[in-house]
Amino acid sequence: MILVTGGAGFIGSNLVSALAARGERVVVADWLGHEEKWRNLAKAEIEAILPPEELLSALELGEFSPDAVFHMGAVSSTTETDGDLLAQTNFTLSQRLWRWCREVHAPFIYASSAATYGDGRQGFDDDGSPDHLARLRPLNGYGWSKQAFDRWAVRRAEAGEAPPQWAGLKFFNVYGPNEYHKGAQASVAWHLFRQIRESGGARLFQSHHPDYADGGQQRDFVWVGDCVAVMLWLYDNGRASGLFNVGSGRARSFLDLARGVFAAMDRPERIDYVPTPEAIRDSYQYFTEARLERLRQAGYDKPFTTLEAGIASYLRDHLLTDDPYR
Repeated sequence: MILVTGGAGFIGSNLVSALAARGERVVVADWLGHEEKWRNLAKAEIEAILPPEELLSALELGEFSPDAVFHMGAVSSTTETDGDLLAQTNFTLSQRLWRWCREVHAPFIYASSAATYGDGRQGFDDDGSPDHLARLRPLNGYGWSKQAFDRWAVRRAEAGEAPPQWAGLKFFNVYGPNEYHKGAQASVAWHLFRQIRESGGARLFQSHHPDYADGGQQRDFVWVGDCVAVMLWLYDNGRASGLFNVGSGRARSFLDLARGVFAAMDRPERIDYVPTPEAIRDSYQYFTEARLERLRQAGYDKPFTTLEAGIASYLRDHLLTDDPYR
């Protein structure tokens, strides 16, 4: 039996489907709310769904005992300003799950974030040493909460107080199916699809940095299926522990992304550039690119999906279909 927290969310639900397809018994801890997140679970056979507030007591009382925990649940909004909520959900809960996994000797694989790298001035090297982590400066509360737990996990591991396997995955800009419920926090690919479908055109942010042209801001866009493949590989190869970047390893521009969406929709390109909102302008990242050496050295050798192939699959197999569970 495997526990997936945040299992009805974006990355979590894709992982749940992959685990269920392999015949694993999966327990999901998540809220379904009023956003029809249940659609993300409609294709997977699951053992149970628990509200997150009941999870710890169920584990401690022995109501179920998973063989592994994939902790994808979090407050994932980069604009969240409630520091107490971020601390309780993204830091304290993660600590308690870590301790439970250590006590019962269960692997613990959790979602960190590339937001921990801040403006990227310290690079994007997933060096898990305390000194390196201490130099990182996240730009928002979400990134801070993920960074705080990464640092705590590394200290516990160095003290010999870790689960038998643990992995913190620094996901970069993930896109793919099951993100419709995320609203403003959905991927740029999703927003571009909606804009082009509704108006025939796309909007990208202007650049407010002299080194980048409008639309030339770059991100490491990574297909959600590649993220799932990394997690399954870690689970199947229990010797790999530590912090790992999960990205394509290649930065691409937002203009590249927009052109990929226009091509997949067979629409003529029409792009307008709008000012970056002042509320996020000072904390805006102009470049991200995952270094994958540590993941490769650990033994993961599968290729990552190109941006063009990922966007084509996303639209062809999901957004442009009539499947209500897309």
